[in-house]
Amino acid sequence: MKRLLLLVAALGAALLLPTLAAAKGPDRASISGPGLSHPVTIEGDGEGGPSALGILAGEGGFFAQMYGATGPGTLKARPNLKLGPRYQVTYRVPGQDGASTVQQDLYPYAVHGPVSYMSRGQTFWGTQTTAGGWFRGTPSLKQMLVQAGLPATAPPQRAARVFKLGVALGAGAGLAVAAGALALLYRRRHTSH
Repeated sequence: MKRLLLLVAALGAALLLPTLAAAKGPDRASISGPGLSHPVTIEGDGEGGPSALGILAGEGGFFAQMYGATGPGTLKARPNLKLGPRYQVTYRVPGQDGASTVQQDLYPYAVHGPVSYMSRGQTFWGTQTTAGGWFRGTPSLKQMLVQAGLPATAPPQRAARVFKLGVALGAGAGLAVAAGALALLYRRRHTSH
């Protein structure tokens, strides 16, 4: 009986350890959004703990949203409150076969403290997908974000609109250049025959 219990325990550990070992944190995060002239990049150990990236990952919902962990901060649905401006966080997550990136929406100025959202089904490490969901951050998360370079208070709505307008104008300019290149290519093909 003792041997059977030891065998079951060893088998359980063998099955569980690769899953736990795979639950890695990010080694870099890049934050962009209103009120920032350039992205804020945070590098280091994202396994949790006192580093800036550890606070962002641990208190910003990264592990719950990536791997489906539950606990304090995990929300079942979008909170019914004013979230404020949205920032985009791009995490780089190292893996055995290279690094993957995943996106998270961050609302550092939400009423009652920061909130984050990660969409379900983002692919990482080739075959894994994010669990996704909403997460309520902590006051120390907002404090760290301000120390890293985010504004101390939510930027005026005008700054948020200017950021969105800049993205839209950039996309529109890209489409115009592509359309012009296609028209030129079309014209060259038809005039050379």
